[in-house]
Amino acid sequence: MIELVLDGVAVVTGSGSGIGRAAALAFADAGARVMVADRNAEGGHETVEMITGQGGEAAFTLVDIADEASVVSLIDATVARFGQLDYALNNAGVSQHGVPLVDMDAERWIRTIAINLTGSFFCMKHEIRAMLGRGGAIVNTSSASAFNSGSPGAAAYTSSKHGLIGLTKSAAVDYAPMGIRINAVCPGAIMTPLIDVSMGDDPERMAVVKKIHPIGRFGEPIEVGQAVVWLCSPLASFITGIAMPVDGGAVAHN
Repeated sequence: MIELVLDGVAVVTGSGSGIGRAAALAFADAGARVMVADRNAEGGHETVEMITGQGGEAAFTLVDIADEASVVSLIDATVARFGQLDYALNNAGVSQHGVPLVDMDAERWIRTIAINLTGSFFCMKHEIRAMLGRGGAIVNTSSASAFNSGSPGAAAYTSSKHGLIGLTKSAAVDYAPMGIRINAVCPGAIMTPLIDVSMGDDPERMAVVKKIHPIGRFGEPIEVGQAVVWLCSPLASFITGIAMPVDGGAVAHN
């Protein structure tokens, strides 16, 4: 059996809870030192405590990925603290559901795109700069909804996640010759705080969504986190520019 080991430094945005926290823990479990980054300082510090409590090494930086200056500060802080940057998960994002396009105000559209797409652009831009000359691996969190023709009431969210796949592929082509691999994971319905937001604590809606997944259940954050770490590892050394569903078969079902 090949052991998954990462000897380097990872930055994970949106790691104060959910998929980001699970990925940060998975990176640490594989041996990486982790910069935990989130707008939620309390959640971020909790993640750091979970990692250090298990013998790992981690630190926290407050970040607003929609603000490029804040992203620059994050990457600078990571390199200053750990001396390098080898892996990144751009996971921070917001949900947007239940609002038909004609009822959506410009503020909600702009905010969703600014965080989910432009924020990931800012992160990749400065992560890549830190990796140039040494190589690295980046993963972006898109969504299984990016494989569908559309999701009802989620025009901004779906657009942002479709766009993120395009951004991932374009950057992967640009930086593969420089030893930087860039991929995306596309989760299905995962048991995170965002599920409560998007489902509105509606048991009937949750049952419908669960049926879309042939495996017959929602995913767990760690299942996405482990996929992220694998994509960053030497075990995926010939993989770049892909959008990998982690969705219990939802994309295949649709």
